[in-house]
Amino acid sequence: MAIRSSSLTFGLWHAAPAKAPRPGLRAMWRAIRTRRELAAMDDRMLRDIGISRADALQEADRLPWDLTPR
Repeated sequence: MAIRSSSLTFGLWHAAPAKAPRPGLRAMWRAIRTRRELAAMDDRMLRDIGISRADALQEADRLPWDLTPR
């Protein structure tokens, strides 16, 4: 067995080394978590961070892959 260019070759098939999850997926999971936390905040907490209830619910309804700041 020979190692060639940081990947392994076994017979006819080629095994690429395992890669870390894509940063985009990690960002989507973070968006899901933080949007749920935002939706769960009470009015006093939202007032402390300067966000209205309507804005918080609108942010919580965004799709996970919609990561553009608004």
